Amino acid sequence: MGSGREAAGRAVRHAHRCLCLVLAASALLVPLAGEAAQARNIDPWQSFNRPVHRFNRFVDRLILRPVAVAYRNYVPGVARTGVRNFFNNLDDVNVLANDILQLKMRAAANDAGRLVVNTTLGLGGVFDVATGFGWEKNYEDFGQTLGYWGVGDGGYLMLPLFGSSTLRDAVASGADYWLNPVRLISDTGSRAGLLALDVVDTRVAYLPAEDLIRGDEYIFVRNAYMQRREYLVADGRIEDDFDDF
Repeated sequence: MGSGREAAGRAVRHAHRCLCLVLAASALLVPLAGEAAQARNIDPWQSFNRPVHRFNRFVDRLILRPVAVAYRNYVPGVARTGVRNFFNNLDDVNVLANDILQLKMRAAANDAGRLVVNTTLGLGGVFDVATGFGWEKNYEDFGQTLGYWGVGDGGYLMLPLFGSSTLRDAVASGADYWLNPVRLISDTGSRAGLLALDVVDTRVAYLPAEDLIRGDEYIFVRNAYMQRREYLVADGRIEDDFDDF
């Protein structure tokens, strides 16, 4: 019991430090975001982003996509669903924390219920029992929390290997990582294996979307990401400002 309380205490302290870091960094983003909004420029670093996009695409075509295709083709669908449910359940820890930070108590109750039910009755989240009870999956992260409290996105940013982001989301991703339960696994190999499996599973989900890409791939990916993030930050209440397709 004592060791469990100590571990929980360490996790809370880590999360608190990360949140303080993110909130401090967000102060730097506000003027940048304001200038970007005035100029209606969502992509102030395009000269940097495009080469990084080409590099990421090369790595994806060389390694990640072939692995994702093999995973989809050779791993049974029921096993892939279990893997996705498992990672969704881990993500609900982060979602719940951000529900609370955004004062969304009804959503927090929903996601707390999901976490408890799927972790217990769902055998560690492998089975999504909670959705059958009407507790739908929500999507929240620290980037959305900062956006909810008025921090601008700071402009589109393509990160090497990690892909599409914004300045705000890149800063906030550190806090998301600290709240990822996989981080608490002491064995380096097991931790790296789970993180790699999560990446592959996520990549599989994007395979059908490849056929939807039209025109300039960079602009298509950028606009799709920015629209998705705006939608999530605004909880679905958005106006379409992106007309570069």
